[in-house]
Amino acid sequence: MSFISSPRIGETCNSSCATHCIIHEAARKQIHALIDHYATPGVAPPSARMSPRLKIQDKPSLRLWDWWKYGWFVATKATQMTGDVLTHAFWGPRKKSWGIEMTLISGLMRGAGRHTALMDLPSIRLFMGLGGLAPLPSDALVTPVTFRVRKRRLRGILADFDGKETGRRELSGEWVVAKKTWHRLQSEWKASQNSRKGPGQSPRPGKKTERVVLYIHGGAYYVGSPASQRQISVPLAQHTDARVFALDYRLAPESQFPGPLHDAVSGYLRLVEDLNIPPSNIIISGDSAGGGLSLALLLYLRDNDYPMPGGAILMSPWVDLTMSCESWDSNAGFDVIPVFSPADYMNPVAQYLGPQVERYLTHPYASPLFGDLRGLPPLLIQSGDSEVLRDEITLFAHKATLAGVEVRHELYEDAVHVFQLFPFLESCARAFMSMDVFVHQILPNFESRSPQVIATNAEEVMAVEINNDNAVVLDCEGIATPIATEGIKEKLEHCSDEDCTPSTPPLVSKDGTKRRPPPLSLNKPASQRPKSFHGTVPEKRNGNTARYIIPHPEWESVPGQAPSPSLRRSFKRTNSYTDISRLIENWTHSGPANQTLVYKHPEP
Repeated sequence: MSFISSPRIGETCNSSCATHCIIHEAARKQIHALIDHYATPGVAPPSARMSPRLKIQDKPSLRLWDWWKYGWFVATKATQMTGDVLTHAFWGPRKKSWGIEMTLISGLMRGAGRHTALMDLPSIRLFMGLGGLAPLPSDALVTPVTFRVRKRRLRGILADFDGKETGRRELSGEWVVAKKTWHRLQSEWKASQNSRKGPGQSPRPGKKTERVVLYIHGGAYYVGSPASQRQISVPLAQHTDARVFALDYRLAPESQFPGPLHDAVSGYLRLVEDLNIPPSNIIISGDSAGGGLSLALLLYLRDNDYPMPGGAILMSPWVDLTMSCESWDSNAGFDVIPVFSPADYMNPVAQYLGPQVERYLTHPYASPLFGDLRGLPPLLIQSGDSEVLRDEITLFAHKATLAGVEVRHELYEDAVHVFQLFPFLESCARAFMSMDVFVHQILPNFESRSPQVIATNAEEVMAVEINNDNAVVLDCEGIATPIATEGIKEKLEHCSDEDCTPSTPPLVSKDGTKRRPPPLSLNKPASQRPKSFHGTVPEKRNGNTARYIIPHPEWESVPGQAPSPSLRRSFKRTNSYTDISRLIENWTHSGPANQTLVYKHPEP
């Protein structure tokens, strides 16, 4: 093999090496063209879906004579929703299983992205915060927690952020524990205390292998909080029978990428290092942007050799900030997500990535769909077939399966984005029941992901954080009452199993009897990861990983595949980001690597 050496700096080419110089220069330019967009601001990645020059626009100012636009918006929206109600009443719902509630919510949100001049982030956050005042799922204990962020010698992309920590910055969150779980833990703790051998001696160490869930809320990275998402965190705690820590990470644009990831890593390492919870006992969970941030957390932990959690539950995760897939168009008229134009100042991508859009748009920690997914723990991924993120989630499940990840992908008929927020939907109850099965019947089949014994001191620390006067109790009507209120703690301690029931209804057969999903049959739980996986589309494995089917009474659960993903019609395939094109072509030609479990509503 011969090597062509290039002239040194300042050295001129003579006639004998002129040909070599030309070849070298051509190769240099070719390589430079391939990597230039990573180092040069303003140069777009190949076939980028969003302009790298995208900047956060200033909010258009409303002049006095522009206030008529509010009246026009209200009148237009009222007319539109009236039409939706009449259509629902006389010709049926826009989706066969929708009730009037879903028709009204969809109508209210449809086209909202075209009216951003009438709102701003503080107003939206205030509106979202009202969700914490709405009737909540019942039977839970919620305790706010604040902790200081210390230096942890973080590696990789977070090294500089970690180096700036002084130990003064604070993060907050809240523990969410179902009453039934709290009652059980208290009984076990008292039994442990009674096992002392003598005065002054420590209680005998228990053999508890409890799960702990780290929940990361959604909200397009710039709205939301643990309080506004209790419609998810409370049922999640009830059905997993675990203590849930809901993290209140910093929001954009005040803290842009990778600031929220830094907070997520800090929250996780606090559980592992400060509270001494075994990593395999922890389940990461998130919805929407929180689902994307959950995956970013998993990728960061894997890339930097931190201990991995036992699994993850992802609800409508946002995995592609390029928004390349066609379902962003085909489902826009049904979903509850406002679709903003790229130049809109409310565009969440611009708010989250800020001036670094071109650098981070397809970074795996921002858009996990573009990452190497090998080595991730088992994933439960839930999505709706009427949400705009449907196709990118389908592609992610496909790609993760190709990478050797154990994936259970569930698609719910007629369901919108994060349908788990709407307790009046039957699909909401079915989704939480599936989380129950994933935690208690699926994860135990993976020995490497089995929960370990939690040390007594870790139990003591969690007990102190959860059981204090800052806690509030959600009663059977969803009303929050401080635990310090006279008689509340005594009532909680005497809670019976009949009093402490999940707020989502149990599965009911046609004869009226309550049923739980039967035990699941399993094939070999572990699969070998393909060694040849280096690019976006790795080798396809034989078989599939969706081996767990829950036969819900009255619901038809069909092991099959999601609708075929495709690129947005407004763009040519040749202009798509290469990874997306290759994934879609692989999915179309070879079929999905995973088997999607499609939940269909019973026919009337």
